[in-house]
Amino acid sequence: MAFRRRSKRFSGDEADLDVTPFMNLMIVLVPVLLLSLVFTHTTVIDLNFPSGSSAEQIDPDQVHLEIAVHSDRLVVGDGRGGSIKTLPITENGHDYEQLSLVLQELKRRMPEKRDIAVLLEDTTDYQTLVSVMDKTRSYPTVQGLDVVQAELFPVVSLGSAVADAAQVSTTSVVAADGASS
Repeated sequence: MAFRRRSKRFSGDEADLDVTPFMNLMIVLVPVLLLSLVFTHTTVIDLNFPSGSSAEQIDPDQVHLEIAVHSDRLVVGDGRGGSIKTLPITENGHDYEQLSLVLQELKRRMPEKRDIAVLLEDTTDYQTLVSVMDKTRSYPTVQGLDVVQAELFPVVSLGSAVADAAQVSTTSVVAADGASS
């Protein structure tokens, strides 16, 4: 008799799974996630940090463009101690538009050149670094009827500028292991 009681208990109808609340959640969640993808745009910039062994392989005949970012000016140099252009600070801060014009002229003279070093003082703020890198990588130009970003020097290396503001030749690129070259 005990067997009959157990068999009656298990012989009943199985309960159905109600997925309606889950489907309601998905109906709301999927469009919200798709809309957030439109507004979320992450940009990754590849940076080339110099290694300690790259200092021995430098060809002195090649021009190594660099921008030294100081608190009172921007200095565009050739990497061998020569200064191409010094841009003093204006009342609005660093003159990024003039920097872009100088880099556009350099690109016209050296169209195959793609790399440049940005040398920073220890006190350089992040916004200045980003602004200099943006102006270094590309500039807006009109092509046809559209405004497009023309490439300048997309391969950016970061380094350390010596605090002595009088000489561009004293700038040094910091190697990945922390040694100066």
